Amino acid sequence: MAKPGLFAREAAVRLLHAVLLERRLLIDIVNGEDSLLIDLEPSERARAQSLAMTTLRNLGPIDFVLQKYLTKQTPFALLNILRVSAAEMLVDGIAAHAAVDSAVTMAKRRHKTAHLKDLANAVLRKVSTEGKEIFAQLPPQELPKPFRSQMAKIVTKNEIIEIERSHQLGAPVDLSFKDKEKASAFLKHTNGIMMSNGSVRLKRAGQITEMNGFSEGDWWVQDLAASIPAKCFDNINGKKVLDLCAAPGGKTMQLASMGADVTALDISSKRLERVKQNLERTKLKANCITADALQWEPKQFFDAILLDAPCSASGTIRRHPDLPFAKENFDLGDLLKLQRALLLKASKWLAPGGVLIYSTCSIFSAEGEGQIQWLSKNNNILSPQKIDPIPLGLNDYMANADGQIRLRPDYFSDEGGMDGFFVAKFTLKN
Repeated sequence: MAKPGLFAREAAVRLLHAVLLERRLLIDIVNGEDSLLIDLEPSERARAQSLAMTTLRNLGPIDFVLQKYLTKQTPFALLNILRVSAAEMLVDGIAAHAAVDSAVTMAKRRHKTAHLKDLANAVLRKVSTEGKEIFAQLPPQELPKPFRSQMAKIVTKNEIIEIERSHQLGAPVDLSFKDKEKASAFLKHTNGIMMSNGSVRLKRAGQITEMNGFSEGDWWVQDLAASIPAKCFDNINGKKVLDLCAAPGGKTMQLASMGADVTALDISSKRLERVKQNLERTKLKANCITADALQWEPKQFFDAILLDAPCSASGTIRRHPDLPFAKENFDLGDLLKLQRALLLKASKWLAPGGVLIYSTCSIFSAEGEGQIQWLSKNNNILSPQKIDPIPLGLNDYMANADGQIRLRPDYFSDEGGMDGFFVAKFTLKN
């Protein structure tokens, strides 16, 4: 009979292998038909994902500690076992005997590592006695050079380190509520706090589907930063609003809860199905359409359009720590072309005086400020509008000189940070 937690640990090792060697994203691994977690119980699946993510968030510092006790090249299969066990001890605070014993057992169960079980035992016992002090003094894990060079265009070196520190800490769970009364009632029975933008942030989150108000459809999971773009509209009650690239649906539900007549468009039928399920749960309405926005043509003009464009997702690393490893070498070229094409398309679908919000969950200036500079030179029908961050529950410094919102993972760091985001606002010239 397997020891408690062994299957989850083994699955975490397999997830590491898929990310680091095969350059696969965790979300694709977990949701794919060949999921490495398919045979696990729900609690084991959750633990395996959590452990893999913790290891990835701290991989550089963990490897630094391990290399203190490894005298020669270590087979990749064993190294990942050591990494997972070290993460348990150094980050999660798991008792040394449990982590070390599990690592030795995992090594013995694999043909490629069985002969190295004694090495695993010796190294991890050193980590358990000496590694914590070394680990505690190390700086946060650095982003790959291509990521850092993109970020260096808008932030300083010290600010990059603070962003990396936010990535290391991970992300709390934020909830968006249909109305303030339900949020207030929820807070009376949980450990959550009300953030300045109106989101409820949970200090500890258990099984989401078992939480108070989930089945009633009172709220949905949505990072604080992701809730900002929809809040940049003025009163849209009763107005026709297009949510372009709508999945996974947080902004669609926001717009619907604000009283808008929402059309939700997305190219992925599978992802749009999730939007429909969330709309049904929250008892909110939207007309969901599966189509390629570059080929689709609406039958009407819209009073407002929210374009949360496909992007590098570089602002979400705190909750997706696999991203820098799966996409260590990347080219923004195709994404920038797609974002520009979508901007031009959306501008043609606005009714006179209509409002366009452009956003990306990116901390790369090329996908934010750079795109707005391009748009100003290639489109003469949109007029840029400054966004006041204060009514949005943000601080003055979260808007740049042009009145565009620029959010970073290290903002609100004392309360758990936020995703990196860029938001710009336009109106159609009369």
